Amino acid sequence: MELLINPARKDWPSLCLRPSSDNPEVVKRVNSIIERVRKDGDLALKQIAEEIDVFIPYSLEVTKDELLEASDKVSAEVKHAIETASRNIAAFHKAQLPREIEVETQKGVRCIQRPVPISRVGIYIPGGTAPLFSTVLMLAIPARCAGCKEIIMCTPCGKDGKVAPEVLYSASVCGVDRIFKTGGAQAIAAMAYGSGSIPAVDKIFGPGNQYVTTAKQLLGNRITAIDMPAGPSEVMVLCDDSTDPRFAAADLLSQAEHGADSQVMLVSDSIDGARAVMEEVERQTETLDRADYIRKSLSKSRFIVFDEKKEMVDFANTYGPEHLIVSLKDAWSVVDQIYCAGSVFVGAYTPESAGDYASGTNHTLPTCAWARSYSGVNIDSFLKKMTIQEISGEGLKGLAPTIVAMAEAEGLQAHANAVTIRCGYEKK
Repeated sequence: MELLINPARKDWPSLCLRPSSDNPEVVKRVNSIIERVRKDGDLALKQIAEEIDVFIPYSLEVTKDELLEASDKVSAEVKHAIETASRNIAAFHKAQLPREIEVETQKGVRCIQRPVPISRVGIYIPGGTAPLFSTVLMLAIPARCAGCKEIIMCTPCGKDGKVAPEVLYSASVCGVDRIFKTGGAQAIAAMAYGSGSIPAVDKIFGPGNQYVTTAKQLLGNRITAIDMPAGPSEVMVLCDDSTDPRFAAADLLSQAEHGADSQVMLVSDSIDGARAVMEEVERQTETLDRADYIRKSLSKSRFIVFDEKKEMVDFANTYGPEHLIVSLKDAWSVVDQIYCAGSVFVGAYTPESAGDYASGTNHTLPTCAWARSYSGVNIDSFLKKMTIQEISGEGLKGLAPTIVAMAEAEGLQAHANAVTIRCGYEKK
């Protein structure tokens, strides 16, 4: 872990760089997978599964019997946790539902903005070293709250042909309509183009490895909408001499354990405090099962000390973290100055893991400084805003001089004619 004291502003851009994930070979490989799925659908999905030595299901779709079997395998404790988290997530996202707006902009001219649910959405849930059933809740619950007609889910199965029972149980609780046992870039391509068994969706959500992320980015430019650009997970902790170093270290490590490419940053106004956190990070790392992932992540991470709170705030906004923990004496005065963060966690007793699981906010957030321009997933992610207008004859006569003048100035005579032919308007 690197400790930096009062780095000059000219050095901030380099300190804000994330671990690079650009790999032309990955793009080439993903493009090949996308084209195979586009052409051959389900057959390509099974062939690719065979090539990467994973289970090749007779049927891609999860059956009702598999859902029942999964439910029996989930402990009562985990079921209760899922129900509690679901309730909180639903409460927060339902409160975000927008209202229809209607305005008479001038006499006889009525304009409406109506929120409309996206019809069919696809969610991707990674397999790998941890079954991210919490992400099922974070994506399927807002989709249901928004009124999406159909929710499709793709997730890889293990070599035994099974999907983690917690993932399937969560999907059942959230009302996911159909679940398919396929993963990787090929799953994203299947949801974008349709594969035969898997229907094409209107928008794709969910995290994944560099192949999944690359597939989403490529297909987002071609055929279907995606939730947001995304990269490896990250957290920044702002602390001072009031911060318990055990808490700060635990927050850093909770994000570092996501994977070797995750990045964690500590920003403090106290050298002694920063060093205390560093020592605590070393101590806690030794007690954790995923210590190997954590050490690789920490090798790309930084501890930075500034003399002034203003510098801390400015650096945080420059970095634009996915998660920002503000553990300071005057936390809210700092929060009110933050404008670039995916999700903010305020005070000593608000760990990032609360937002990951159960407080109610969404954990699907912009990374790699995309917080400068993107929101995290929210109810609007599953809605479109459609405009409607109705103009009376009198209203069009009143608006005609404006429309005709603008159309003719742009050289678009037919636009002007669409008005004059209706209301007999003659330019004076």
